[in-house]
Amino acid sequence: MTEPERVVGGPFDDEPTGSVGLEEVPEGVVLAVRGALDLSLAPKVQRAVERAVRLRPALLVIDLTEVSFLASAGMAELVRANRQLQGQVPVRVVAAGRLVLRPLELTRLTDELAIHPTLDDALAAG
Repeated sequence: MTEPERVVGGPFDDEPTGSVGLEEVPEGVVLAVRGALDLSLAPKVQRAVERAVRLRPALLVIDLTEVSFLASAGMAELVRANRQLQGQVPVRVVAAGRLVLRPLELTRLTDELAIHPTLDDALAAG
């Protein structure tokens, strides 16, 4: 089997690869997601959520402030984390930018997820 050919100079060549950072804070755990939250980054988010749960936090915040694109796979991971931890650990999502907030609004996930405009707000919410 041959390797797929990489097209050089395509429209998405300057897109940064995504990452997920995990940070313990006094209030709980913050997952900072950067880049395009799509099919390639969603499994990393899932693994980070699983790792965060093992820390037994009082709160899980998924910070999407640095997300440049939110695909359906990313939204599915947000819903999965929220439903998986329901009743155990509160899950809050930080989303303020139009690129991230608009898809959540259009899919009515703002009704299901606890959305906050800033990380400070998500950490302080009771």
